[in-house]
Amino acid sequence: MQNTTNDKIILTVFTPAYNRAHTLPRTYESLVRQDCKDFIWLIVDDGSTDNTADLVHTWQQKDNGFEIRYIYKENGGMHTAHNTAYENIDTELNVCIDSDDKMSPGAVRKILKKWDEVKNDGYAGIIALDADFDGNIIGNGFPLELTETTVIGYYANGGSGDKKLIYRTDIINQFPPYPVFEGEKYVALSYKYRLIDQQYKMAVLDEIVCNVEYQPDGSSNSMYCQYLKNPKGFAFWRKICMQYPTSKKRMFVDCVHYVSSSILAKNKHLIKESPQKGLTILAVPIGLLLSVFIKLRAGD
Repeated sequence: MQNTTNDKIILTVFTPAYNRAHTLPRTYESLVRQDCKDFIWLIVDDGSTDNTADLVHTWQQKDNGFEIRYIYKENGGMHTAHNTAYENIDTELNVCIDSDDKMSPGAVRKILKKWDEVKNDGYAGIIALDADFDGNIIGNGFPLELTETTVIGYYANGGSGDKKLIYRTDIINQFPPYPVFEGEKYVALSYKYRLIDQQYKMAVLDEIVCNVEYQPDGSSNSMYCQYLKNPKGFAFWRKICMQYPTSKKRMFVDCVHYVSSSILAKNKHLIKESPQKGLTILAVPIGLLLSVFIKLRAGD
């Protein structure tokens, strides 16, 4: 049975899952193998129709050394699973480990050790490294001298590749939840991170804490279809990017994508609703072409 007290537990590992019963066991095994069990594992089942629930209930009956919590919700997309997770996490820190990924050996211990060193320095959390299943760092590593950064700042200064973000739960809940648009199931997770970046920095942990594998049916492999199916969500994200730009060039790119997504959403008020009205007007011809291109690539 699970230890149900979390008086001394400060980390929740949460895993959104949608029909991932074939990969979730390796996530579970990676947590069982952690040399520090001072965490809670929260699985948010986003409307799975496979045997995810049965698997989790089996694991909950074992003496894993950590508590397993399970929440089932109607399918709404990754961002809604994150909303549900944040509403139910009661530990100081949280980190998302996807249902097709593995937590790296010693990751919990490394996270907690780093947090003990920096927890009084006003950080929103910790940014750490992802690697593939062979241990190769995804994108760039961190410069040796980098001890703190915003998420935007890391990428604006030449960083690349997915990084693992460990956030303070109270800070991530200071900001609005991911919006839900009727009939759509995608809003960029970076929405919250971009808002947090305006007020807080992250402490840098130059360690691999997650091993990732991108699934053929994962959202990152079908972006043109995502653009077509979730235009309101993408237009919303581009407006956020225009409000908090990283560069003039990037702002224009975001304007083009905003126009494209707004056209796909049949939004007649796209200019009026834009945070950058003049630039958006200039972006209309390219945005129109992009919307046509997206339809062609998505097979519409």
